[in-house]
Amino acid sequence: MKPKELTSILVKPSGPDCNMACTYCFYSGKKDLFGDSRKHRMRGEVLAEMTRQFLGQARSEAIFIWQGGEPTLMGLEFFQHAVELQQRHGCGLTVGNAFQTNGLLLDKKWASFLRKYRFLVGLSIDGPAHVHDRYRRDHRGRGTWDEVADRAKMLLDSSVEVNALAVVNDYSVRFAEEIYSSFKDLGLTHMQFTPCVETIDGQEGTLAPFSTGSEDYGRFLCTLFDLWIGDFRDGLPTTSIRLFESLLFSFAGMQPPQCTLARTCGDYVVVEQGGDVYTCDFFVTPQWRLGDIMTDSLSRMFDSPRRREFGECKADLPALCRECVYLAYCNGGCPKDRICTGGRERMNHLCKGTMIFLDHARAKIEELVRKAMQRRREAVEKGLPAEETRRDTGDGTGGTYAHRTPLPGMRSGGKPGRNDPCPCGSGLKYKKCCGK
Repeated sequence: MKPKELTSILVKPSGPDCNMACTYCFYSGKKDLFGDSRKHRMRGEVLAEMTRQFLGQARSEAIFIWQGGEPTLMGLEFFQHAVELQQRHGCGLTVGNAFQTNGLLLDKKWASFLRKYRFLVGLSIDGPAHVHDRYRRDHRGRGTWDEVADRAKMLLDSSVEVNALAVVNDYSVRFAEEIYSSFKDLGLTHMQFTPCVETIDGQEGTLAPFSTGSEDYGRFLCTLFDLWIGDFRDGLPTTSIRLFESLLFSFAGMQPPQCTLARTCGDYVVVEQGGDVYTCDFFVTPQWRLGDIMTDSLSRMFDSPRRREFGECKADLPALCRECVYLAYCNGGCPKDRICTGGRERMNHLCKGTMIFLDHARAKIEELVRKAMQRRREAVEKGLPAEETRRDTGDGTGGTYAHRTPLPGMRSGGKPGRNDPCPCGSGLKYKKCCGK
């Protein structure tokens, strides 16, 4: 049996370092893992070894997701060198790059580079000024919305592909319609929303005050879903919201692109600035350290019993989950959100909200899937091009994909790739099904 293929790695070249001081940041506390150094930067030899190993084991595609902290602290030359290494070691492969940033250090030189090499940029922006500036401030306590909105416009004017990455917290959860409209006004029609679920000093069951309430989050999603559906034209979406698109896959019986909806975890690894390799962005802890890129084999680390154990932990669900009508669609959600509250041991904090939302949206999602699969069958029978592909970037959930995969029900946009899911809905890769 062939080992599972590693197609994406999440790289933190500046570790937890950032030029902002967001109140809800879960990664700033990771500095304790890296000794007394106040500055964390990936050395050239670590970058080279990581790239050589990752591309050396890839079979067809390899996706680098650059995240932080704030990756632009590395400077543009670092990423120019990273692309040179990819070109050197990636012969015959499809190599992609996704880049999550707060945008503050971006300028036209950055934009030109990102456009030239087709980086997909995830721009962290929580909504309009009063929402964004609530928690996303600089080290002097000043709001950052004006600068981030300016960078969004610059990137879009430079034809860079940009997704809006928004954190849904205790404040922003009240303003679904305003947030959605503000993104559209900026031209950010691809959106990803990550619920903030953090504890105080890591204490299980003691939610941080900026965390979103579960039922509030469910109502937020209901409003957002209705806005998304309301913007459909000719039965097709005009905006992209990652969670809703991923749910189309789940309801179609296909593997969802968003890892929080998958049955198991562990489809990627995290490479920290010093070369340490971990199982997941939210589990950069000594317990889930897999090794060091400079002394260990990336392939062996990914195929290790430790990584497989981590992946299977997600499927260890409490009885209430196993009996739930929606289990096949959410699979218990992200393990990091399973906290002890009110005696409901290991239940996901967002469970109630998820059920509120799926009760609201289920019939419409099922209708969309039926229509999408019918269109796909008709397209295959007529030999027409497959429908448009989707795009994802790192959002801090672990669902970090920069490559494009066919999405049921999207607009027309070209033939699927050999390794894409087949548009007939069989669940097989295109090359093993209708692409034969």
